[in-house]
Amino acid sequence: MDANIIVVFPRLDDAKNVKNILKRSGIEVSAVCNSAAAALAAADSLGGGILISAYKLPDMLFSEIYECMPAGFEMLLVASMQKLAEAEATDIVRLSMPFKVSDLIETVTMMLGAAYRKYRNPVHKPRMRTAREREILSAAKDVLMDRNGLTEQEAHKFIQKCSMDSGTDMIESAEMVLSMYKDY
Repeated sequence: MDANIIVVFPRLDDAKNVKNILKRSGIEVSAVCNSAAAALAAADSLGGGILISAYKLPDMLFSEIYECMPAGFEMLLVASMQKLAEAEATDIVRLSMPFKVSDLIETVTMMLGAAYRKYRNPVHKPRMRTAREREILSAAKDVLMDRNGLTEQEAHKFIQKCSMDSGTDMIESAEMVLSMYKDY
């Protein structure tokens, strides 16, 4: 995720003031807008970042902007306590007005840090199981389905739960199931 910041407030002077506060703290702002359409157009041209938005803009509410934001963008909603309480989306960061300069800087810095960690350490896909591991898992599921009358999904969940409870991986748990029913 890039460190692109877009500030959008109904009054352009307010947006510029926020930009200047951030700039004095060493945080660059990519765009300053006074309409949702302009903010979304700017966001579309950037790879990701933070959109700092007022509750209501001339052409949209924050919630409509949030729904239209391109992937890779997080929102910081700046509004009165009453308006923040009305905001339902849970993954929007909120800052109540009037705010202290330090609160704005700390919040944006925190969001940038979280975005950097997310970008730097993407969620790793689980490794692919070998053919042998798939055979062991399948055989254990077959045993559980035949012996205990479980569905394949129930057998899979059983092996998964055994794995979590015992602190072993699923293949080891599947091997334990097979060893318990080795006469099968």
